[in-house]
Amino acid sequence: MLVLLETSTGFALFKLRHESRLRAATEEDLGAIFESDPERLGKFLKLKAFQKFKDLSEALTAAAALSEGKLSKSLKKFLKRNVEQSDAVAVCEPKLAGIVKEKLDLECVYDPGLNEVMRGLRARYSDLLRSELELETERPMVLGLAHSLSRYKLKFSPDKIDTMIVQAIALLDDLDKEINTYAMRLREWFGWHFPELSKLVPDNALYAKLIAQMGTRRGVSRIDWEQFGDQVHREAVESAARVSMGTEISDEDERNIEELALQVVSLSEYRAELFAYLCNRMRAIAPNLTAMVGEIVGARLIAHAGSLLNLAKFPASTIQILGAEKALFRALKTKHPTPKYGLIYHASLVGQAPPRIKGKISRVLAAKTALAVRLDALTERDENVEQITAVDDESAARVALGMENRAKVERRLRQLESAASSRAPGRRQAQSYPATVHADSTRSRPSRYDPPVEKRSYRVGDDALPSDGYSFRPAAANKAHTSADQADDKKRHRNGPSGTGSRESKRPKEADERP
Repeated sequence: MLVLLETSTGFALFKLRHESRLRAATEEDLGAIFESDPERLGKFLKLKAFQKFKDLSEALTAAAALSEGKLSKSLKKFLKRNVEQSDAVAVCEPKLAGIVKEKLDLECVYDPGLNEVMRGLRARYSDLLRSELELETERPMVLGLAHSLSRYKLKFSPDKIDTMIVQAIALLDDLDKEINTYAMRLREWFGWHFPELSKLVPDNALYAKLIAQMGTRRGVSRIDWEQFGDQVHREAVESAARVSMGTEISDEDERNIEELALQVVSLSEYRAELFAYLCNRMRAIAPNLTAMVGEIVGARLIAHAGSLLNLAKFPASTIQILGAEKALFRALKTKHPTPKYGLIYHASLVGQAPPRIKGKISRVLAAKTALAVRLDALTERDENVEQITAVDDESAARVALGMENRAKVERRLRQLESAASSRAPGRRQAQSYPATVHADSTRSRPSRYDPPVEKRSYRVGDDALPSDGYSFRPAAANKAHTSADQADDKKRHRNGPSGTGSRESKRPKEADERP
């Protein structure tokens, strides 16, 4: 049996002697064999062929092909030249064994029982190839190949482009926070000197540019109004500067305010450049996702999932609520309705929908977005994919599915809007049941049962006041109670308020005989 060894200096082919003895040997015995001198080791292994790499680029190509499970041209020629059809070749990778067997029609096997032999060969290959190698150039070759292979893997990493999108959207959010903080501080600081300008110029970038050019309100004449165009009302700013009620500031205060304004301007300009960079990246890497939800929402979905491939593994229901995990688990814990949307709520299609159908549209959009993401993640990209512009035919073909799905979502949105507008507002339509015929009779389905309503008429006697004026009783009860009330009134008049006589009769006699 032959053993193929791939090294940093070339390909080596060894012939095993006493194969059965090596297979039956234990780890201690194999360790003793490979730690012995080269002469004893040569009794078990014999070098049959060796092909040295010409330069570092050839070594890098061969190593990259082996790491990806492919067969390089140099290895293919080496095996064809040195291996006969009757020979069996043992390799250390199962994928490589299958490819060699398929492409070259050779008996190539992957035997786990020979792993210790392969490990010993890699440890002592410099001694076995001493006649073929130059020890002075071997170590620099190994170091250079290691650096080149690491650089190659990093350059062509499939996750590299996703990482750029994740970092760009994170930096964009940080810039928005910093710009808002600086702009708020600038408005508050300069508002003591020129408070009227804050209401006249609501945009933070324009506000900072005006302050950087004019310095104080007296320097309105130094402003280049052609640069702002129609975005700033010139007459309003000049008239407000003449009658401003702000306080005066010193030259040092003016210099610090101008420095802060320049910081806001530079951050705003860099934010615009970063946004353009992110849009170009999204159109090149995930064109269908961009067509469905836009650049910003698509980048946030990729960042939240970790990578484009991880996002492609998510079902549509997960994409729909991605970003609302806290609300979801809180709803499950408190047994409340779960959220209907997460980050996808900020998509333009969901924003166009009325509030009553936002949940339905987000569900439809998430289903189509899942298809678009899988197409972007699992389709092989060209090497020059970043150089494709939006007007090329190839680019239009790549975005065809995304545009088609977006048209379907828009059509579904119009259907739901028309159904919602035809329904009467504030009323819930009763479900109408069509008349059905029973199988055992010709009678139709009975109509809905309505209970009879009792008809009442107005009675004057129910609203009459009672005779005593204190309590309300029906008319019949008042007639029965009249005689008893009259008897009680007569008795009360005869006996007095206490019912036993008048107050004068109860006075003691001593009170009448007072002097």
